[in-house]
Amino acid sequence: MVEGWADAVDAAEGRGDWGEAILAITPVAECDSSDYVRSDAHLWHMDLLAKAGRLDELTTRAGTDRHARRRLDRLLYEEGLDNDLRCRAQTGDKYALYLLVRLLRRKGEQAAAVQTVAEIDERDAYALEPAHEPLDRHRLPQAPPG
Repeated sequence: MVEGWADAVDAAEGRGDWGEAILAITPVAECDSSDYVRSDAHLWHMDLLAKAGRLDELTTRAGTDRHARRRLDRLLYEEGLDNDLRCRAQTGDKYALYLLVRLLRRKGEQAAAVQTVAEIDERDAYALEPAHEPLDRHRLPQAPPG
Protein backbone atom coordinates (compact mmCIF):
# COMPACT_ATOMS: atom_id res chain seq x y z
CA MET A 1 0.00 0.00 0.00
CA VAL A 2 1.21 3.52 -0.79
CA GLU A 3 2.82 5.06 2.30
CA GLY A 4 1.44 8.34 3.58
CA TRP A 5 -1.62 8.24 1.34
CA ALA A 6 -4.03 9.12 4.18
CA ASP A 7 -1.98 12.19 5.13
CA ALA A 8 -1.88 13.26 1.48
CA VAL A 9 -5.66 12.86 1.18
CA ASP A 10 -6.25 14.72 4.46
CA ALA A 11 -4.01 17.59 3.39
CA ALA A 12 -5.63 17.90 -0.05
CA GLU A 13 -9.11 17.68 1.46
CA GLY A 14 -8.18 20.37 3.98
CA ARG A 15 -7.20 22.66 1.10
CA GLY A 16 -10.37 21.81 -0.80
CA ASP A 17 -8.26 20.31 -3.57
CA TRP A 18 -10.72 17.54 -4.44
CA GLY A 19 -8.86 16.43 -7.57
CA GLU A 20 -5.63 15.86 -5.65
CA ALA A 21 -7.45 14.11 -2.79
CA ILE A 22 -9.23 11.79 -5.23
CA LEU A 23 -5.98 11.10 -7.08
CA ALA A 24 -4.24 10.19 -3.81
CA ILE A 25 -6.98 7.85 -2.56
CA THR A 26 -7.87 6.05 -5.79
CA PRO A 27 -4.99 3.52 -5.75
CA VAL A 28 -5.86 2.48 -2.17
CA ALA A 29 -9.67 2.42 -2.31
CA GLU A 30 -11.31 -0.95 -2.88
CA CYS A 31 -15.01 -1.69 -2.63
CA ASP A 32 -15.90 -4.57 -0.29
CA SER A 33 -12.26 -5.34 0.44
CA SER A 34 -11.50 -7.74 3.28
CA ASP A 35 -8.84 -5.18 4.24
CA TYR A 36 -10.71 -2.63 6.34
CA VAL A 37 -8.25 0.14 5.40
CA ARG A 38 -9.00 -0.31 1.69
CA SER A 39 -12.72 -0.62 2.38
CA ASP A 40 -12.76 2.56 4.49
CA ALA A 41 -10.72 4.31 1.80
CA HIS A 42 -13.42 3.37 -0.71
CA LEU A 43 -16.10 5.03 1.41
CA TRP A 44 -13.89 8.09 1.81
CA HIS A 45 -13.38 8.09 -1.96
CA MET A 46 -17.16 8.19 -2.52
CA ASP A 47 -17.45 11.13 -0.08
CA LEU A 48 -14.68 12.96 -1.93
CA LEU A 49 -16.44 12.46 -5.25
CA ALA A 50 -19.59 13.95 -3.71
CA LYS A 51 -17.71 16.90 -2.22
CA ALA A 52 -16.07 17.49 -5.60
CA GLY A 53 -19.52 17.57 -7.20
CA ARG A 54 -18.62 14.75 -9.56
CA LEU A 55 -22.20 13.63 -10.12
CA ASP A 56 -21.40 12.00 -13.45
CA GLU A 57 -18.71 9.81 -11.91
CA LEU A 58 -20.88 8.89 -8.93
CA THR A 59 -23.77 8.11 -11.28
CA THR A 60 -21.58 5.87 -13.44
CA ARG A 61 -20.23 4.04 -10.40
CA ALA A 62 -23.73 3.76 -8.88
CA GLY A 63 -24.65 1.21 -11.51
CA THR A 64 -22.40 -1.41 -9.92
CA ASP A 65 -21.31 0.05 -6.58
CA ARG A 66 -23.89 0.28 -3.78
CA HIS A 67 -21.70 2.73 -1.84
CA ALA A 68 -21.61 5.12 -4.80
CA ARG A 69 -25.37 4.71 -5.23
CA ARG A 70 -26.10 5.54 -1.61
CA ARG A 71 -23.67 8.48 -1.58
CA LEU A 72 -25.18 9.83 -4.79
CA ASP A 73 -28.68 9.55 -3.32
CA ARG A 74 -27.59 11.37 -0.15
CA LEU A 75 -25.96 14.11 -2.21
CA LEU A 76 -29.15 14.59 -4.24
CA TYR A 77 -31.13 14.77 -0.98
CA GLU A 78 -28.70 17.26 0.59
CA GLU A 79 -28.88 19.44 -2.54
CA GLY A 80 -32.71 19.26 -2.58
CA LEU A 81 -32.80 17.70 -6.05
CA ASP A 82 -36.16 15.98 -5.79
CA ASN A 83 -36.54 15.44 -9.55
CA ASP A 84 -33.23 13.58 -9.72
CA LEU A 85 -34.18 11.47 -6.70
CA ARG A 86 -37.55 10.75 -8.32
CA CYS A 87 -35.87 9.50 -11.50
CA ARG A 88 -33.63 7.19 -9.48
CA ALA A 89 -36.57 5.96 -7.39
CA GLN A 90 -38.60 5.22 -10.51
CA THR A 91 -35.84 2.90 -11.71
CA GLY A 92 -36.08 0.85 -8.52
CA ASP A 93 -33.63 2.61 -6.20
CA LYS A 94 -35.39 2.14 -2.83
CA TYR A 95 -33.00 4.38 -0.92
CA ALA A 96 -33.74 7.19 -3.40
CA LEU A 97 -37.46 6.69 -2.74
CA TYR A 98 -36.99 6.92 1.03
CA LEU A 99 -34.88 10.04 0.71
CA LEU A 100 -37.35 11.56 -1.74
CA VAL A 101 -40.17 11.08 0.77
CA ARG A 102 -38.04 12.69 3.49
CA LEU A 103 -37.15 15.58 1.18
CA LEU A 104 -40.75 16.25 0.20
CA ARG A 105 -41.80 16.18 3.84
CA ARG A 106 -38.93 18.51 4.77
CA LYS A 107 -40.30 20.93 2.19
CA GLY A 108 -43.75 20.63 3.79
CA GLU A 109 -45.19 18.73 0.82
CA GLN A 110 -46.93 15.82 2.54
CA ALA A 111 -49.51 15.30 -0.23
CA ALA A 112 -46.69 15.07 -2.78
CA ALA A 113 -44.88 12.54 -0.58
CA VAL A 114 -47.99 10.35 -0.34
CA GLN A 115 -48.63 10.65 -4.10
CA THR A 116 -45.01 9.79 -4.89
CA VAL A 117 -45.14 6.57 -2.87
CA ALA A 118 -48.47 5.67 -4.50
CA GLU A 119 -46.98 6.18 -7.97
CA ILE A 120 -43.63 4.48 -7.42
CA ASP A 121 -44.29 1.64 -4.95
CA GLU A 122 -47.57 1.73 -3.07
CA ARG A 123 -46.71 -1.48 -1.18
CA ASP A 124 -43.46 -0.18 0.32
CA ALA A 125 -44.35 0.11 4.02
CA TYR A 126 -41.00 1.73 4.81
CA ALA A 127 -41.83 4.62 2.46
CA LEU A 128 -45.57 4.71 3.22
CA GLU A 129 -45.23 5.20 6.95
CA PRO A 130 -43.28 8.47 6.92
CA ALA A 131 -45.28 9.73 3.93
CA HIS A 132 -48.49 9.50 5.96
CA GLU A 133 -47.18 10.88 9.28
CA PRO A 134 -48.39 14.34 10.29
CA LEU A 135 -46.00 17.05 9.13
CA ASP A 136 -45.31 18.22 12.69
CA ARG A 137 -43.96 14.82 13.72
CA HIS A 138 -40.18 14.62 14.14
CA ARG A 139 -39.75 18.38 14.00
CA LEU A 140 -37.53 20.02 16.55
CA PRO A 141 -39.38 22.07 19.16
CA GLN A 142 -39.36 25.79 18.52
CA ALA A 143 -37.33 27.94 20.86
CA PRO A 144 -39.47 30.26 23.02
CA PRO A 145 -39.54 33.88 21.77
CA GLY A 146 -37.09 36.32 23.25
